[in-house]
Amino acid sequence: MKNLWCHPERRHLGLLSSSPVRHAQGRLRRGSIHLVFALFLAFFFVACGDDDSSFATRPSDGSSSSVCEDCDDGSSSSAKSSSSSAESSSSVTLATPCKTDSTDTCEYGELVDDRDGQTYKTVKIGDKWWMAENLNYEVDSSFCYNDSAEYCEKFGRLYRWAATVGKSESECGYGYTCSLPSGDLQGVCPSGWHLPSRAEWETLINAVGGKSTAGIKLKSSSGWNSSGNGTDAFGFTALPAGDRNVRGEFSLEGRDAFFWSSTENDCSYADCMLLRFGYDDGGMRLRYDDALLDDFSKYFVFSVRCLKD
Repeated sequence: MKNLWCHPERRHLGLLSSSPVRHAQGRLRRGSIHLVFALFLAFFFVACGDDDSSFATRPSDGSSSSVCEDCDDGSSSSAKSSSSSAESSSSVTLATPCKTDSTDTCEYGELVDDRDGQTYKTVKIGDKWWMAENLNYEVDSSFCYNDSAEYCEKFGRLYRWAATVGKSESECGYGYTCSLPSGDLQGVCPSGWHLPSRAEWETLINAVGGKSTAGIKLKSSSGWNSSGNGTDAFGFTALPAGDRNVRGEFSLEGRDAFFWSSTENDCSYADCMLLRFGYDDGGMRLRYDDALLDDFSKYFVFSVRCLKD
């Protein structure tokens, strides 16, 4: 039978966190919930036989993706993060800060999106060219914060992960393991640009000094709440665009910035880079100058920055 933990209908069981702040706590509890759920299923099959006809499953649509049978419980996430940090930090060349309150010597460029004619500022950090603005290209499963065009002008659009990688919800959305090509993935990005992988976000973080200080250096010098502004030392100008949660509620504008990566964690989660102004929730504390890599439900909608091929 299909794994109900990965099935989209599990949101009706109240098991899907609707807040990125509560998300981390929920991930810590997933292992114990899995165990209880597995014991329940074992008892059910002994009593009723191995018949999954009463469980809701998604019909096959003939795509190369599939409803996942066995999602990762996230227990390897910290090990993955630690090992990749060690590998990246030893091989990454530090970039030179190019912007202060009084001077700006950063190397900028311009990207014109042939699809809709929109123009974006770009910046070179180390030997890589990044968009210095959030993508604002409209596709299905993308949104303006508060459904207001004013926010799209200010922050760009917010995207579900499937839209970010250029796929439909039935191909790569929540509950589906997605078959993506190896190498650079254009996804929703303009031609000649691609969606950064988790490793490429990590390379950027290490290039600007490491995760403990990358946040303050990548964040814009204005627009963040509660003294959370950054120095924008590399011209990246990360804006606190907030998010849209699984219930369709917009939140965290002025407080948090989330950027999708092309890296899928499992059928339910994908990796992103996040910057926050600082919070203390349930014993968790993130200093406002940090930059983190984590995985979030594919149902969330986050910002997109593209990296030049």
